[in-house]
Amino acid sequence: MSSAAVRAVRETVSGLPREFWWLWTSTLVNRLGAFVATFLALYLTLDRGYSATYAGLVAALHGLGGVISSLGAGVMTDRLGRRPTLLIAQASTALSVALLGFVRDPVAIAAVAFLVGMASNASRPAVQAMMADIVRPEDRVRAFSLNYWAINLGFAVSSMAAGFIAETSYLAGFLIEAVMTMACAILVFVKLPESRPERTAAQKAEPETGLGTVLRDGRFMSVVGLSFLVALIFQQGSVGLPVAMGEAGFTPAEYGMAIAVNGVLIVALQIPVTRFIQHRDPRRLLIVSSVLAGYGFGLTAFAGSVAVIALTVCVWTLAEIVNAPTQTGIVVRLSPVHGRGRYQGMYTMSWSVAALVAPLMSGYVIDRYGAEWLWGMCAVVGTVAGLGYGLLMRRLPEEEPAVGTAVGTTGVTAGGTEIGTTVETVPEASPDPVAPTVPQALDEIGGTRPSPSSAG
Repeated sequence: MSSAAVRAVRETVSGLPREFWWLWTSTLVNRLGAFVATFLALYLTLDRGYSATYAGLVAALHGLGGVISSLGAGVMTDRLGRRPTLLIAQASTALSVALLGFVRDPVAIAAVAFLVGMASNASRPAVQAMMADIVRPEDRVRAFSLNYWAINLGFAVSSMAAGFIAETSYLAGFLIEAVMTMACAILVFVKLPESRPERTAAQKAEPETGLGTVLRDGRFMSVVGLSFLVALIFQQGSVGLPVAMGEAGFTPAEYGMAIAVNGVLIVALQIPVTRFIQHRDPRRLLIVSSVLAGYGFGLTAFAGSVAVIALTVCVWTLAEIVNAPTQTGIVVRLSPVHGRGRYQGMYTMSWSVAALVAPLMSGYVIDRYGAEWLWGMCAVVGTVAGLGYGLLMRRLPEEEPAVGTAVGTTGVTAGGTEIGTTVETVPEASPDPVAPTVPQALDEIGGTRPSPSSAG
């Protein structure tokens, strides 16, 4: 590796607190052990002998559990704290996944799959809220990008390993995931302190940010709605694309070759693209990434070979790399400090609902009208989302530079006042032990955010 590349990597990972890297490690280990999501359908149809319809029902119940837990976990994150929510979610995931490997009754399998979906999805609001707590505002896009990179790296490895494990023993896959998820819970317990900011006396006197407050926040709910549209597009990579390729005469292996480009590009490009986007206008990034995602899938209508399909995957993967961390950063900026869990839970739910709707939508459109109509719809939805972000972002406050950090004996006041109703105080962040701290760009948002009840 050249000295320039080494320097680029060091600058990408430097300056982030030690607590972030423990959280990042927990994410990576968790995704490395994520076998069940990969081979659940094969386990039910090939090993247990159930029908494809039953396997689809179980998958839907798994997704429904994630939808329900998104809001509940968001409330827990704000009330109980980030650390307890993570511990409960990961320990529950480990136990329910292990149980899923032993149950045999079809009703019991469906019920336990629903519990697995609830437990595994419950950690997301807590992880995102904790990351926002411990990372300085100007570093958050970079932190979210690195976390997204860990998710995809872990998933790429676990997907390959799942095939080999399934050939030996499906039960071994369930148990390995359970053990690795429990290891994440232990890691959180040992290495991560609670990061939820303490409320001042004045803040304690204010009404608590409830789910009703989130729902009345028109600006934020508009972001959630646009996020749902974008998620609906990205879901087609795993639901619409394989069905369309199968109907066009492509083999499962050819689909695997095409979709593998997605994981390879994310692992290879997430860090350099992060360096490119981290200090750029998030408004433009969301507009461009939404349109690029829509037309990336739209181009699939003109793809007649695996090579051309792989090129379209390159287009929408680049949109995914840009959109994911930028979108998460916008959610943090629109969230009041003491309501981050609920806001992140609502945002997470938009993706969970898209995961439920996308298979139904793509199957219906392909069966009734043909795959070309699905890809055309993706282009239209991407355009609508891009226009929506363009209109919505015009109403957000202009960015102001962060004003540095004030370190005290019990915490760090990060970057003055971000978009939120209070100055944010977070637990003291230890410097990254791997790389030296570098000067941070001073272009993160400052200012104040209107109260949720008055947001347009």
